Amino acid sequence: MGTTPTEVLAFPNIRAIVRDNGTAEVVVAGNSRVVPAGDSVQDLRNNALALVVGEAQTLQRPVRVQIEDPEGHGELIVHPDNKIESVSYEPRPARRRAEAPETTPETVAPTVIDTVPVAAPEPVAVPAQPTTAATVDRQPWPPNPVENEPSTETPEPAQPSAAAEEPQRTATAPEAPLTRRSLKETSFLVSAPVLEPATQGWRGTLTRLGYRMAPSTEELSEREDIRTVSQHWPGPRTIAVVNRKGGANKTPTVVMLSAILARYSGAATVAWDNNESQGTLGWRTEKGSHDRSVLDLIDASTELLSPSTNAAEIAKFVHHQTADKFDVLRSDENEEGDHEVTAEEVDIAHQVLTRYYRLVVMDSGNTARAANWRRMIDHTNQLVVPVTAIEDRAEAARLTLQTLESRGGHDAELARNAVVIVSESTDAKRSMTGDALKRAKDEAQRIADGFEPFVRAVVRIPYDPAMVNGPIRYEALQPATQRAWLAAAAAVAAGF
Repeated sequence: MGTTPTEVLAFPNIRAIVRDNGTAEVVVAGNSRVVPAGDSVQDLRNNALALVVGEAQTLQRPVRVQIEDPEGHGELIVHPDNKIESVSYEPRPARRRAEAPETTPETVAPTVIDTVPVAAPEPVAVPAQPTTAATVDRQPWPPNPVENEPSTETPEPAQPSAAAEEPQRTATAPEAPLTRRSLKETSFLVSAPVLEPATQGWRGTLTRLGYRMAPSTEELSEREDIRTVSQHWPGPRTIAVVNRKGGANKTPTVVMLSAILARYSGAATVAWDNNESQGTLGWRTEKGSHDRSVLDLIDASTELLSPSTNAAEIAKFVHHQTADKFDVLRSDENEEGDHEVTAEEVDIAHQVLTRYYRLVVMDSGNTARAANWRRMIDHTNQLVVPVTAIEDRAEAARLTLQTLESRGGHDAELARNAVVIVSESTDAKRSMTGDALKRAKDEAQRIADGFEPFVRAVVRIPYDPAMVNGPIRYEALQPATQRAWLAAAAAVAAGF
């Protein structure tokens, strides 16, 4: 950019600090300036850079700024004309999981998804412009125009070979003309996918300022999870969320998986409370304008399965979630009722729902011997086992998987392909501090490690107060919790 070392180092004492508690400041020569508040950490980054640009314009020279935020730290060079160079970036070290044990061809290690936020990696470095001072690595933005200019060298003409000078004496068969078949095998539309620029972190800030930055590894991972949960699969898919112990986070897991799959895929999604007694799915979700439950849907199954019935008729029996875009089929909540859903009635309800919905996410009771529980497993494509960081919940989850594996066939395959979701959402954690909080996290890690060798994927979910009581809403969760549940939903969808 034509910047000399004297210009860059003339005013080095600028720091842009963004904290994860929603505050930020810019320090100029020891004087702190409060950054205007924003709705997100990204807004704070933008506002901080705006103050630095203003300082460069005041001085009428480039300035070097040290940036610090929850993702890492580095240096930028800001010019008075709004041009910004990325000098270096050092991500904060992420907590790594222990290495998985070696596997044999008979035992394949499962996928383990760590939901601890990962800092953006160091940007790819290119050679710095030559200077008399020490050189630094810089981002290749904007591109060097010299590298894009065509070569001016004139290639030497090739010397004709002796064989070429001799007249051709033997007749050769003419080349075969292009046929319709070869044209069919040719396409002008084959091209590499376009990588969209970064939208998150400092890279996203620089992109919005006009510098197209490549996304970080963490952002690419999030995009891949979104792509996975956005698929449409041929035919309906049924997810069963099971754990024979109450309080294992089954209902919140059903709500979050339904919300994410419905939001990103746009597929018609229903959460079905298949408890043998009064379930809590209806308590943790939005109620519609009626009181109908699964028993009413079963009674109306003949009409709902009729070819002449309009698809909108299903709204009479389910409760739509206006924000998260999925429907809920509640269990019977009649306190005086004694009807238990039979295996045949599970078949009927499943037949109705798979006519109107692509995705069915089933909440379950705590009795693996119940007829409706076992018939639910017969219809399941993907098993999900939620567990909180408490020993008895983990032991109940292990016994649930052991029971299914012992049955063999379809049940055993579901157990081997299961996704275990270890959640830290407990009431007790709200009062935890210091060593107690660390012990709770270590316990969650120990439980996750214990399930790894036996299932396809293990996902950890951080504690979030919005998951503890009352209706559950995706938008009410903290960003880290939303990201963790997206990873969990992607692990589930990968099993379809």
